[in-house]
Amino acid sequence: MKKRILGIALVAALALGAFAITGCASSNGGSSSDSSASSASGSATSGEISVYSREDGSGTRGAFIELFGIEQKDASGTKVDMTTTSAAITNSTSVMMTSVAGDPNGIGYISLGSLNDTVKALKIDGAEASAANVKSGEYKIARPFNVVTKSELSAEAQDFMTFIMSADGQKVVEEAGYIAVADGAAAYTPSGISGKVVVAGSSSVTPVMEKLAEAYKAINPGMTVEVQQSDSTTGVNMAVEGTCDIGMASRELKDSETAKGVVATVIAQDGIAVIVAPDSSIDELTSEQVMKIYTGEITDWSEIA
Repeated sequence: MKKRILGIALVAALALGAFAITGCASSNGGSSSDSSASSASGSATSGEISVYSREDGSGTRGAFIELFGIEQKDASGTKVDMTTTSAAITNSTSVMMTSVAGDPNGIGYISLGSLNDTVKALKIDGAEASAANVKSGEYKIARPFNVVTKSELSAEAQDFMTFIMSADGQKVVEEAGYIAVADGAAAYTPSGISGKVVVAGSSSVTPVMEKLAEAYKAINPGMTVEVQQSDSTTGVNMAVEGTCDIGMASRELKDSETAKGVVATVIAQDGIAVIVAPDSSIDELTSEQVMKIYTGEITDWSEIA
């Protein structure tokens, strides 16, 4: 079955009616009326599951399929993304959230730091999706937020990087709902530098990067930090090509990428939240159940015990 692409243009339509998105997201025409059911702790919710995933190149998708075992080795030992072909493909965090929020039978995944009350995050293997649980190790569905740079940076880009990894920058990271990684970092001393820095890549890293840019510009008014949202692979490629100063990637770099002369610096840790509509009766899943939903082995909520 051909994958469907849900683009930015669909956001308004998705917000206007849950029934419309339910119809187009379900490969076999499952309807929202099927979703009226009891909670996951009692009898299972019934209705065909609408699976939402991210586009190829998304760092969140790359981390998600790896962490849940959806990326599996074939007979030749090559890793293959086994995401069901019936999954509706969304091209950003915001589209993913709007799609799932409007679909009573939907399931998706987003950066934990982007979570709000328009969707519900499920417990995974009994652990609540929270920054505290990621930091403690109780919630294991987590990945790094990387910035990608060449070895030689402009003075402006280097100063912004210094701010990000300072105590001041890491405080912004924590206030944005992510996990700081530079414990004991020194305070940032404003440089008074003027110029422009272009940062591009992952839509998952974008929200915290925008907050970092805002805080940085407040103490360095002569600086402009332009944040361009796309995906992790695009961010890495732009850093390689020199079309941005700093790339953003919500995954580890591949060997083929580091071979091109770029390095990754972890600026934060983030969890990946598995999400459903806020009024869904499903509250938690096991890692194995998530894997089976995304590989197409489980297709109906009634199969969830």
